[in-house]
Amino acid sequence: MTDTPRNPFEAMMAQAHEMAKAFNPALESFDTRAFESLWPTMPKEVMEFWFGNALNKDGLDAKTRLLLTLAGLTMQGAQADAAVRQTVRHALEAGARKQEIVETIGQMSVFAGIPAMTRALELARAAMDADKAEGQA
Repeated sequence: MTDTPRNPFEAMMAQAHEMAKAFNPALESFDTRAFESLWPTMPKEVMEFWFGNALNKDGLDAKTRLLLTLAGLTMQGAQADAAVRQTVRHALEAGARKQEIVETIGQMSVFAGIPAMTRALELARAAMDADKAEGQA
């Protein structure tokens, strides 16, 4: 067996990994989740203005829109980690209860499958735990 990449994408990623190690050995264990804190959670009123009441006063509120977004991200297999975590944080800020978030993700198991639901729940739990830790600090 050889350690040679099997496809061009794997070769590119292996090369990028080696370059990062050469430039700065600390980049080998770099965690991109720290970037999420650069985009703070918008206040509920701002979300309502941009995603709800400003466009259609009788339409969906920000909380409902964010729960629908979370459902869509789960349907895609919960592959966009940062997007799922940020959507959960914004949904909480918009007034969603943790139970509503869990139920939204759970409902998608029927359509997206158990693995997608499980992955989305893991990401949501991480976001909710981080939110809880920030509230205690």
